[in-house]
Amino acid sequence: MATAAPKRSFLARIGLRKSVAQIQEETRTSELKRTLGPWNLVFLGIGCIIGAGIFVRTGNAAALHAGPAVLISYAIAGIICAFAGLCYAELASTLPVSGSAYTYSYATIGEFAAWVMGALLLLEYGLAASVVAVGWSGYVVSLLGDFGMQIPSYLTGPTGHHLQKDGVDVLVNGAPITYLFNLPAFLVCSALAILLVIGVSESAKFNNAIVAVKVTVLVAFILVGGFIILKNLPTYTPNWDPFIPPPTGVKGEFGWSGILRAASIVFFAYIGFEAVSTAGQEAKNPAKDMPFGIIGSLVACTVIYILVSIVMTLIVPYQSLNVPDPVAVAVDAFGPQWAWFAKTIKAGAIIGLTSVILVLMYGQTRIFYTMARDGLLPKFFAKVHPKFRTPWINTLVVGLAVASAAGFFDINFLGDATSVGTLAAFGIVCFTVIWLRRTHPDIPRGYRVPFYPVLPALGIVSCFALIFTVENKVLIFFAWYIVAAIVLYFVYGMHNSELAKGHHVVSDGEPPLFPEDAELDADGKPVVRP
Repeated sequence: MATAAPKRSFLARIGLRKSVAQIQEETRTSELKRTLGPWNLVFLGIGCIIGAGIFVRTGNAAALHAGPAVLISYAIAGIICAFAGLCYAELASTLPVSGSAYTYSYATIGEFAAWVMGALLLLEYGLAASVVAVGWSGYVVSLLGDFGMQIPSYLTGPTGHHLQKDGVDVLVNGAPITYLFNLPAFLVCSALAILLVIGVSESAKFNNAIVAVKVTVLVAFILVGGFIILKNLPTYTPNWDPFIPPPTGVKGEFGWSGILRAASIVFFAYIGFEAVSTAGQEAKNPAKDMPFGIIGSLVACTVIYILVSIVMTLIVPYQSLNVPDPVAVAVDAFGPQWAWFAKTIKAGAIIGLTSVILVLMYGQTRIFYTMARDGLLPKFFAKVHPKFRTPWINTLVVGLAVASAAGFFDINFLGDATSVGTLAAFGIVCFTVIWLRRTHPDIPRGYRVPFYPVLPALGIVSCFALIFTVENKVLIFFAWYIVAAIVLYFVYGMHNSELAKGHHVVSDGEPPLFPEDAELDADGKPVVRP
């Protein structure tokens, strides 16, 4: 059995770190199947990146904050993401394990920082999946309406909110329509949770097919929309006048403060490259494949983002885009002769958003899986299905939580909370690169951040600066959320940590044995028995 853990001071205890050697050993002994090649990882990233921003939050960012200058917001967010993406690529090639930024923090700063990062990643993945599910619901409702099928309005929005059009309440018999629940959003999350239980290999194949359809549809939207705009340019150029709407006097409403505010809104749309790093234990050659997947998906998606935003903000006035389905509004403006194309685009958006929800939920389950193996979460989160070899209880819990948030809460609040969590996580990751370079300068790295330490430092400063452009109510929620997470660590995680108990956390053949039950050989490593 494992020897008793030594007594430590409080600071030494919360700063307890996994060794780099142990993390790499966990990779070699992982029971998850290695089925993902470099292009699977690129498609995994594209499947997450394209969708959450263009199909969902671009409209809110343009209509409420930046106007047509949302293009600049995307450029700012893309540059900040490039800083973080390069840092992720180095860490992913150095520590290629499931858990992503959580594991990186555990290896460098310590267990307490890893716990906080796990809490941030719940905002980054879980809430982001809920945001996209709300957008998915908007496109489904719009497409069904094109075919004369209507879902009751009170089942298509956040609980207690009013149905609006162009920022004004829709009245029926003089009274506003109040939403009860977003049923389509709840159902899609539930269905995708079941798919993820079946297996990551099957899910990856499903995702690759969706990405191909989604990219084709977006390219078609760019080409057709661009053709219509160029053919009637004088008709559409007034929609860019002014390109940067004058500020209203309220912080974050147009002008340059609005552009920065919009950048924080659309920032979460770029988290697809980070989702790639959660697949470390299922990549065939993580040291080479993961930097390729991270950087490749980020570059490809940034180009598509900018082109789609140009068409969207030229084809309709930006004030009309404050909806969950802004691309649907834009494509409807192509004219009645393009009605068939509008239906195609909406169908493609639905397919695309489906892949985004899938990837985000996948990432969240793998983070919980790793935390449970470390003892920081209950062990059922790490229980692997004997047939499908996936963390099935974990996946069902995540699916229910994501579905509930999508069904009950407002897209703007969910999206802003996601952005704050994402920005904080990215800033810490940039700091982690600097920390690991100083503490482990000689360990093998498949990729190194160029212009070190300038780029990681720029990533830290820009991420945390953008956080403070978010509304105060979201910052207050975020502060209380972090406080609650810290309390939970001292109540549960600190007392159940496998590392603090002196246990070497590796897989040992799956249930009913867990790592702490394994015998140790003369070198202190678990003995694996059939």
